[in-house]
Amino acid sequence: MPTAAPAGHHEESAYDRRRLRQWLAGEARADGVTRRRLLTLLAATAAGTALGATRPAHAADRPIVKTLPPEWFIERGTNAETRWDALRGTGLHTPNERFFVRNHTATPVLQADDWRLRLWGSGLRGAPGEDRAVEFGYDDLRALPAVTRTAFVECAGNGRSYYTSQQGETVTGTAWTLGAIGVARWRGVRLADVLRRAGLSPYAVDVQPRGLDAEYVSGGENLGRVRRPLPLAKALDDVLLAYEMNGERLPHDHGYPVRVLVPSWIGIASIKWVGDIEVSAQPLYSPWNTTFYRLFGPAHPEGGSAPITRQVTKSAFELASGATFVAGQRHVLHGRSWSGAGAVARVDVSTDAGASWRPARLHDRPRAGAWSRWSLNWRPEAPGATHLLARATDTSGRTQPVTAVPNTQGYLFDAVVRHPVSVV
Repeated sequence: MPTAAPAGHHEESAYDRRRLRQWLAGEARADGVTRRRLLTLLAATAAGTALGATRPAHAADRPIVKTLPPEWFIERGTNAETRWDALRGTGLHTPNERFFVRNHTATPVLQADDWRLRLWGSGLRGAPGEDRAVEFGYDDLRALPAVTRTAFVECAGNGRSYYTSQQGETVTGTAWTLGAIGVARWRGVRLADVLRRAGLSPYAVDVQPRGLDAEYVSGGENLGRVRRPLPLAKALDDVLLAYEMNGERLPHDHGYPVRVLVPSWIGIASIKWVGDIEVSAQPLYSPWNTTFYRLFGPAHPEGGSAPITRQVTKSAFELASGATFVAGQRHVLHGRSWSGAGAVARVDVSTDAGASWRPARLHDRPRAGAWSRWSLNWRPEAPGATHLLARATDTSGRTQPVTAVPNTQGYLFDAVVRHPVSVV
């Protein structure tokens, strides 16, 4: 059965409907989005919400800078998925060299000395009718009070392949298993501090970071650089402009010199290689909150859901698919669970394809925005094939369902994953 909507979902949906009405009245901007598309979205949100300057890049034939050992990664074009067995024993934080990569185009190789962050738009204080622009250099940001936060970054399509392999649904997009996630210790400056130093207007409503990676072309249409608006309330809450990752400067593939970090939200909100931030007194739209990153399909409004924000609840074993165990011997199963709606409160594990369940031992204190590691002892009695299942419950009361509500682009898969293993 469908899980309950995450905290804040109804407020976010109402905000989206209000923005669409403002656009229709000529009070919003939608660069790169057609009027017809927004009219369709307006009709859908009126009916209800869903459940639940060019910088250089390296050679086009090498879209990712860091090395991708096959024992750590599955390469997926401009993306790289972390293998879960490669995370065994790595600790709470994913090592930078094993952190998954999600790129729209090739990783740009930028230099901090040349980098500037430009804040601009009608949501900054200035003369009436004029937009104001303020710039910060790399050293300017590092001179501001620093904040350190442990948080996951996860692609909205993580687990997408299971819509097909477990549920028989046809979906579009990169066929991730569960490896499009990583947890890191991020260090940077609060976006709220930067906005206030830039002169935030009391009329500001949206904040839209934009990356310095190459313009993205989809279906023959140039959609421009990756950008996605945030409601001002979220931007002023827990969002960071991060310049360090696990105690090191950001790697090129993860946003060097500076990236946005939006804890608990889908990865597209955490714009890498951020170069400018529009602060607007009008609601903003981009292809990344209209055409992409909404839920479409029979279970959702005809024109799509409100833009998706928070991540859902998931669990994964630190095992390769098809791993082998010896019958009659004691084994320890390890895994991790996480949620965008709260901390992980409980994990139950089945070693007999779901016929029975036992509670796993949690190894981390409940922490919102990060995963919890867990373990379970297992002594398989007889040889044969079986499935291991892990099911998490978070502090908001959300428990992973047996079946995820499908959508055409394969976002937010939250069902229990059946992990195949063999006993010999």
